[in-house]
Amino acid sequence: MSLERGSEVAIQWIAAEFAKAGLKPLVDGSYLQPVPLVEYRGDRQLSSLTLTINGKAETLQATGNFPNDGNYSGKVVFAGFGITAPELDYDDYASIDARGKVVLVFNHEPQEDDAKSIFNGKGNTRYANARAKMFIAARHGAVAMLVMPDPNHPKNMVRGPLDNPQQARQAPRVPRPIQAIADEQSIPVFNINAATAEKLLKNAGEIQASIDATLKPVSKPLDAEASLHVVNALRKRQLSHNVIGLLEGSDPALSAETIIISAHYDHDGLAAGGGIYHGADDNGSGTVGVVALAKAFIKNPVKPKRSILFSVYAAEERGLLGAYYYAAHPLRPLATTRAVINFDMIGRNEAPSSQTNGLIEIAPDTSNEVNIIGTKYSPDYRATVVKSNEYAGLHLNYKWDEDTVLSVLFRSDQYPFLMHDIPAMWWFTGFHPDYHQTTDTADKINYAKMEKILKLAYISAFDFGDAKNPPKFVARPAL
Repeated sequence: MSLERGSEVAIQWIAAEFAKAGLKPLVDGSYLQPVPLVEYRGDRQLSSLTLTINGKAETLQATGNFPNDGNYSGKVVFAGFGITAPELDYDDYASIDARGKVVLVFNHEPQEDDAKSIFNGKGNTRYANARAKMFIAARHGAVAMLVMPDPNHPKNMVRGPLDNPQQARQAPRVPRPIQAIADEQSIPVFNINAATAEKLLKNAGEIQASIDATLKPVSKPLDAEASLHVVNALRKRQLSHNVIGLLEGSDPALSAETIIISAHYDHDGLAAGGGIYHGADDNGSGTVGVVALAKAFIKNPVKPKRSILFSVYAAEERGLLGAYYYAAHPLRPLATTRAVINFDMIGRNEAPSSQTNGLIEIAPDTSNEVNIIGTKYSPDYRATVVKSNEYAGLHLNYKWDEDTVLSVLFRSDQYPFLMHDIPAMWWFTGFHPDYHQTTDTADKINYAKMEKILKLAYISAFDFGDAKNPPKFVARPAL
């Protein structure tokens, strides 16, 4: 678990394996990139949301977490779905001034049930995530954000600030504080329920229907003020690390460009009452995959023209924190990063579970299948993987690109790179009944399939590294 002893042991093992392989360290002779974190626990009794509507103040139900104590107050402005997407010709903030305001936004994004929507048809775009909406609000000068249910959504669900839903666990975890990147330029995000939202925004269903029908924002100031009072019972700064090593490219003209092969090493630690969340698939499989590919590339006397960065990130389970930190503090310029292969759970067969039942169709036999997630953002990337697969023989599945309920696009370390217009895809063998359970153990790994996935990734990464024209990022995916 992040910031615990097991995490530190994993860090040292990965760094030692990178050293054995012969990768180049990039941080003053070290493979460890410091990731400053703050660990905190909100005081729910003292924290509050107070709304003043028509001069009458009322403290209402809301949930949210923020690492910095304080009062965050301002007039409330409704900002539609909270999206500014120039490439989609859509901007909820075009007609409002959010500076110094508390913005109220719908969860999700417009036209989620329209197969022809510019918002990726019935799939998600990178803007449906509440964290993305938070950064957009902050860029527009907002001091805080309230997320309300989009009333016409079939399941009327409100995710947490990171849109990182978790299934009910068979064995509860040991209670643990929340973690965030220290000193990140973020603002508080509180979720409010439909009843509270109705006090602020009347006829929300009609408003959403108008946006869905026309894709024209109806943002507006509201006759209300909001005050978010944040109090934490625990707050301390700690340090974790990303583990990063470099294989330099063979072509002097192209070696400054980068292909990233990544995973995360953290999992969920101890279960209450005993037991361990082993995390063999999530994400021992991905971590071992990165290490194995590093050794394979080093052993080959022929190196790709572009450099390959092998990255194993901290604190993915706490909100993709290591990957977000790297994207904000890259050791190689993001502008010259051409592709990302991210492994997160590449060791099992996808199988029905409480995570997916009734939400996604799973083939009866997935023993030779891997999901590639996010390829609508780069058809070139997908074409390269398909071509490379002629030598691996896997069944490639893209079904998660049509998901809007489980928020899969946002749930692993490729996502922060998508936000920087980099072709970044998640390689994923799917959920199963042992997902985030103490029963996710090494004896259940499908090693033969994992070997084929790594073979496919090796060939694909080499192709990305050598291609005259590396994969392009497509900001407005074709339907």
